[in-house]
Amino acid sequence: MTDKAPEAFRTISEVAEQLDVPQHVLRFWETRFSQIRPMKRGGGRRYYRPADVDLLKGIRTLLYGEGYTIRGAQKILKDNGIAHVIGIGRGEVEVDPAEETVKAARKSVSKPAEAKADTGPAQAPTKPGETRIVHELTPAQIDELRLALTDLAAARRLLVPDQPK
Repeated sequence: MTDKAPEAFRTISEVAEQLDVPQHVLRFWETRFSQIRPMKRGGGRRYYRPADVDLLKGIRTLLYGEGYTIRGAQKILKDNGIAHVIGIGRGEVEVDPAEETVKAARKSVSKPAEAKADTGPAQAPTKPGETRIVHELTPAQIDELRLALTDLAAARRLLVPDQPK
């Protein structure tokens, strides 16, 4: 990357290189995080302010470093604000252990065999390579699946623009 002053604006290619993510991922994050607002010049060229880059670093840390989903990162932004996520990106703020507990609870919800253990007859454990069929999902699991499908459809539209919406 070229040597620029810290307060200089960055192009999408410079930010992508700095964060080690493809440019299309940055464009996708713009669709999911309304707080990311690069300046756009003629021809739609994006210019990221230093605060935008710091926010993107924080989002990248939450998604890739901490294992949050996009929805989880959106919730942290909503609950704690942009300054908190910027601080995470700069390494000034640690992810709250209470948030870690919530993340762990969400992971346990995604284990249907454990969730159904008290509600029905015992099931034989699956062998490696076998698929366990779950007949009932909680409303929260259904919402998570719908959100994942929406995210996947949006990602596909970004990657393959000729797909019907």
